[in-house]
Amino acid sequence: MHAGEVRFSIASHAAWAPALTTPAAWSEWAAAPFRIAGGDDAPVRDMPAMLRRRAGSLGKMALEVAYQCLDGRTGVPTVFVSRHGEVARAVDLLGDLASDTPLSPTAFGLAVHNASAGLFSIARGDRANHVALAAGPDGVEHAVIEACGQLADGADMVLLVAYDCPLPDLLAQFQDCDEQPYAWAWLMVPPGDAPVSLGWSACAEETAPASAAMPVGLEILRFHLNGQDVLERRSGPWRWLWTRNG
Repeated sequence: MHAGEVRFSIASHAAWAPALTTPAAWSEWAAAPFRIAGGDDAPVRDMPAMLRRRAGSLGKMALEVAYQCLDGRTGVPTVFVSRHGEVARAVDLLGDLASDTPLSPTAFGLAVHNASAGLFSIARGDRANHVALAAGPDGVEHAVIEACGQLADGADMVLLVAYDCPLPDLLAQFQDCDEQPYAWAWLMVPPGDAPVSLGWSACAEETAPASAAMPVGLEILRFHLNGQDVLERRSGPWRWLWTRNG
Protein backbone atom coordinates (compact mmCIF):
# COMPACT_ATOMS: atom_id res chain seq x y z
CA MET A 1 0.00 0.00 0.00
CA HIS A 2 1.37 3.42 -0.95
CA ALA A 3 1.80 5.72 2.05
CA GLY A 4 3.83 8.71 3.17
CA GLU A 5 4.07 11.55 5.65
CA VAL A 6 5.46 15.07 5.89
CA ARG A 7 5.87 17.23 9.01
CA PHE A 8 6.19 20.98 9.42
CA SER A 9 5.44 23.89 11.74
CA ILE A 10 3.55 27.09 11.02
CA ALA A 11 5.49 30.23 11.92
CA SER A 12 2.69 32.65 11.02
CA HIS A 13 -0.65 32.60 9.27
CA ALA A 14 -3.25 34.93 7.78
CA ALA A 15 -6.75 34.59 6.36
CA TRP A 16 -9.14 36.89 4.51
CA ALA A 17 -12.66 36.61 3.12
CA PRO A 18 -15.56 39.03 2.68
CA ALA A 19 -16.75 40.05 6.18
CA LEU A 20 -13.96 37.96 7.76
CA THR A 21 -11.00 40.29 7.90
CA THR A 22 -9.65 39.97 11.46
CA PRO A 23 -8.26 37.07 13.53
CA ALA A 24 -11.15 37.47 15.98
CA ALA A 25 -13.72 37.14 13.19
CA TRP A 26 -12.00 34.01 11.88
CA SER A 27 -11.93 32.49 15.38
CA GLU A 28 -15.68 33.01 15.67
CA TRP A 29 -16.21 31.44 12.25
CA ALA A 30 -14.04 28.44 13.15
CA ALA A 31 -16.06 27.85 16.33
CA ALA A 32 -19.39 28.04 14.49
CA PRO A 33 -18.93 28.04 10.70
CA PHE A 34 -21.38 29.90 8.52
CA ARG A 35 -21.56 30.29 4.77
CA ILE A 36 -19.14 32.95 3.54
CA ALA A 37 -20.59 35.24 0.89
CA GLY A 38 -20.15 38.76 -0.41
CA GLY A 39 -18.31 40.67 -3.06
CA ASP A 40 -15.97 42.90 -1.06
CA ASP A 41 -12.42 43.13 -2.42
CA ALA A 42 -9.37 42.72 -0.21
CA PRO A 43 -7.55 46.07 0.13
CA VAL A 44 -3.97 44.84 -0.65
CA ARG A 45 -2.65 48.22 0.49
CA ASP A 46 0.95 47.02 0.38
CA MET A 47 0.83 46.50 -3.40
CA PRO A 48 1.40 49.42 -5.82
CA ALA A 49 -1.93 50.67 -7.15
CA MET A 50 -1.04 50.04 -10.80
CA LEU A 51 -0.53 46.33 -10.16
CA ARG A 52 -3.34 46.05 -7.62
CA ARG A 53 -5.85 47.23 -10.22
CA ARG A 54 -4.90 44.30 -12.47
CA ALA A 55 -5.90 41.69 -9.90
CA GLY A 56 -9.48 40.45 -9.72
CA SER A 57 -11.35 39.71 -6.50
CA LEU A 58 -9.83 36.25 -6.16
CA GLY A 59 -6.31 37.47 -6.80
CA LYS A 60 -6.66 40.31 -4.31
CA MET A 61 -7.66 37.87 -1.58
CA ALA A 62 -4.61 35.72 -2.29
CA LEU A 63 -2.29 38.72 -2.41
CA GLU A 64 -3.69 40.18 0.81
CA VAL A 65 -2.91 37.08 2.88
CA ALA A 66 0.46 36.63 1.17
CA TYR A 67 1.52 40.15 2.17
CA GLN A 68 0.15 39.75 5.70
CA CYS A 69 1.84 36.41 6.30
CA LEU A 70 5.27 37.34 4.94
CA ASP A 71 5.25 40.68 6.78
CA GLY A 72 8.07 42.17 4.72
CA ARG A 73 10.23 39.06 4.44
CA THR A 74 11.93 38.57 1.07
CA GLY A 75 13.58 35.67 -0.68
CA VAL A 76 10.96 33.20 0.55
CA PRO A 77 9.78 30.60 -2.00
CA THR A 78 6.01 30.48 -2.43
CA VAL A 79 3.45 27.82 -3.31
CA PHE A 80 0.09 29.16 -4.52
CA VAL A 81 -2.75 26.63 -4.75
CA SER A 82 -6.27 27.10 -6.09
CA ARG A 83 -8.68 24.51 -7.36
CA HIS A 84 -10.35 26.82 -9.87
CA GLY A 85 -8.03 29.80 -10.14
CA GLU A 86 -9.13 32.72 -12.31
CA VAL A 87 -11.82 30.62 -13.98
CA ALA A 88 -14.19 33.59 -14.34
CA ARG A 89 -11.63 35.39 -16.49
CA ALA A 90 -11.14 32.20 -18.52
CA VAL A 91 -14.88 31.90 -19.16
CA ASP A 92 -14.97 35.52 -20.34
CA LEU A 93 -12.09 34.82 -22.73
CA LEU A 94 -13.87 31.75 -24.10
CA GLY A 95 -16.95 33.90 -24.65
CA ASP A 96 -14.83 36.36 -26.63
CA LEU A 97 -13.49 33.51 -28.74
CA ALA A 98 -16.99 32.23 -29.42
CA SER A 99 -18.10 35.69 -30.58
CA ASP A 100 -14.96 36.31 -32.67
CA THR A 101 -13.96 39.18 -30.37
CA PRO A 102 -10.18 39.82 -30.30
CA LEU A 103 -8.65 38.58 -27.06
CA SER A 104 -6.99 40.99 -24.68
CA PRO A 105 -3.37 39.96 -24.03
CA THR A 106 -3.63 41.50 -20.55
CA ALA A 107 -6.81 39.57 -19.75
CA PHE A 108 -5.19 36.37 -20.97
CA GLY A 109 -2.05 36.98 -18.92
CA LEU A 110 -4.15 37.50 -15.78
CA ALA A 111 -6.21 34.35 -16.40
CA VAL A 112 -3.29 31.90 -16.23
CA HIS A 113 -2.96 29.88 -13.04
CA ASN A 114 0.20 31.58 -11.77
CA ALA A 115 -1.11 35.12 -12.32
CA SER A 116 -1.37 36.00 -8.61
CA ALA A 117 2.04 34.52 -7.84
CA GLY A 118 3.50 36.49 -10.73
CA LEU A 119 1.95 39.77 -9.60
CA PHE A 120 3.25 39.15 -6.08
CA SER A 121 6.77 38.56 -7.37
CA ILE A 122 6.72 41.60 -9.68
CA ALA A 123 5.27 43.96 -7.07
CA ARG A 124 7.93 43.04 -4.52
CA GLY A 125 10.83 42.73 -6.96
CA ASP A 126 11.40 39.32 -5.40
CA ARG A 127 12.93 36.61 -7.57
CA ALA A 128 12.36 33.77 -5.11
CA ASN A 129 10.96 30.58 -6.62
CA HIS A 130 7.18 30.36 -6.91
CA VAL A 131 4.92 27.46 -7.86
CA ALA A 132 1.20 27.51 -8.73
CA LEU A 133 -0.73 24.27 -8.31
CA ALA A 134 -4.18 22.97 -9.22
CA ALA A 135 -4.84 19.44 -7.97
CA GLY A 136 -8.61 19.17 -7.67
CA PRO A 137 -10.12 18.66 -4.21
CA ASP A 138 -6.73 17.51 -2.86
CA GLY A 139 -4.92 20.69 -3.87
CA VAL A 140 -3.98 21.85 -0.35
CA GLU A 141 -2.49 18.47 0.53
CA HIS A 142 -0.39 18.42 -2.64
CA ALA A 143 0.69 22.01 -1.99
CA VAL A 144 1.82 21.08 1.52
CA ILE A 145 3.83 18.16 0.12
CA GLU A 146 5.43 20.51 -2.43
CA ALA A 147 6.28 23.05 0.28
CA CYS A 148 7.74 20.36 2.54
CA GLY A 149 9.83 19.14 -0.39
CA GLN A 150 11.32 22.62 -0.67
CA LEU A 151 12.00 22.69 3.07
CA ALA A 152 13.73 19.32 2.74
CA ASP A 153 15.85 20.79 -0.07
CA GLY A 154 17.15 23.48 2.26
CA ALA A 155 14.63 26.34 2.23
CA ASP A 156 14.41 28.01 5.65
CA MET A 157 10.71 28.70 5.15
CA VAL A 158 8.05 28.44 2.44
CA LEU A 159 4.91 30.53 2.01
CA LEU A 160 1.79 28.50 1.20
CA VAL A 161 -1.21 30.45 -0.15
CA ALA A 162 -4.56 28.68 -0.62
CA TYR A 163 -7.47 30.53 -2.23
CA ASP A 164 -10.68 29.95 -4.18
CA CYS A 165 -14.12 31.34 -4.94
CA PRO A 166 -17.46 30.14 -6.35
CA LEU A 167 -17.57 29.07 -9.98
CA PRO A 168 -19.23 31.40 -12.49
CA ASP A 169 -22.89 30.71 -13.24
CA LEU A 170 -22.06 28.89 -16.47
CA LEU A 171 -20.15 26.22 -14.50
CA ALA A 172 -22.08 26.24 -11.22
CA GLN A 173 -23.79 22.92 -11.99
CA PHE A 174 -20.40 21.18 -11.73
CA GLN A 175 -19.69 22.25 -8.13
CA ASP A 176 -19.27 19.31 -5.73
CA CYS A 177 -19.25 21.43 -2.57
CA ASP A 178 -20.70 24.70 -1.33
CA GLU A 179 -18.07 26.92 -2.95
CA GLN A 180 -17.24 30.10 -1.01
CA PRO A 181 -14.69 32.92 -1.38
CA TYR A 182 -11.64 32.65 0.88
CA ALA A 183 -7.86 32.92 1.04
CA TRP A 184 -5.40 31.90 3.70
CA ALA A 185 -1.63 31.61 4.03
CA TRP A 186 0.82 29.68 6.17
CA LEU A 187 4.49 30.47 6.59
CA MET A 188 5.79 26.90 6.83
CA VAL A 189 9.09 26.03 8.52
CA PRO A 190 10.82 22.74 9.45
CA PRO A 191 9.05 20.91 12.30
CA GLY A 192 9.71 22.40 15.70
CA ASP A 193 7.25 23.36 18.42
CA ALA A 194 3.71 22.02 17.88
CA PRO A 195 4.42 20.43 14.48
CA VAL A 196 1.67 19.42 12.08
CA SER A 197 1.82 16.07 10.27
CA LEU A 198 0.15 15.22 6.97
CA GLY A 199 0.01 11.53 6.15
CA TRP A 200 -1.51 9.75 3.19
CA SER A 201 -2.27 6.20 2.19
CA ALA A 202 -4.11 4.45 -0.60
CA CYS A 203 -7.67 3.37 0.19
CA ALA A 204 -8.68 -0.21 -0.44
CA GLU A 205 -11.68 1.09 -2.37
CA GLU A 206 -12.02 4.44 -4.11
CA THR A 207 -14.30 6.83 -2.28
CA ALA A 208 -17.27 7.97 -4.33
CA PRO A 209 -17.54 11.77 -4.73
CA ALA A 210 -19.96 13.36 -2.30
CA SER A 211 -21.29 16.88 -1.98
CA ALA A 212 -19.46 18.65 0.84
CA ALA A 213 -20.77 21.36 3.11
CA MET A 214 -17.71 23.54 2.62
CA PRO A 215 -14.64 23.62 0.37
CA VAL A 216 -11.72 21.46 1.46
CA GLY A 217 -9.56 24.55 1.86
CA LEU A 218 -11.92 25.92 4.50
CA GLU A 219 -12.14 22.53 6.21
CA ILE A 220 -8.36 22.46 6.58
CA LEU A 221 -8.26 26.10 7.72
CA ARG A 222 -10.81 25.28 10.43
CA PHE A 223 -8.63 22.35 11.57
CA HIS A 224 -5.77 24.81 12.00
CA LEU A 225 -7.73 27.61 13.68
CA ASN A 226 -9.50 25.31 16.15
CA GLY A 227 -6.30 23.52 17.10
CA GLN A 228 -7.90 20.16 16.34
CA ASP A 229 -5.77 17.10 17.02
CA VAL A 230 -6.93 15.13 13.97
CA LEU A 231 -8.59 15.72 10.61
CA GLU A 232 -9.19 12.74 8.34
CA ARG A 233 -10.30 13.11 4.73
CA ARG A 234 -11.03 10.47 2.12
CA SER A 235 -10.86 11.62 -1.47
CA GLY A 236 -10.90 9.30 -4.47
CA PRO A 237 -8.20 6.64 -3.94
CA TRP A 238 -6.55 8.50 -1.04
CA ARG A 239 -6.91 8.79 2.71
CA TRP A 240 -5.42 12.01 4.04
CA LEU A 241 -4.67 12.30 7.77
CA TRP A 242 -3.80 15.63 9.39
CA THR A 243 -2.53 15.44 12.97
CA ARG A 244 -1.14 17.93 15.43
CA ASN A 245 1.74 16.88 17.65
CA GLY A 246 1.73 19.50 20.33
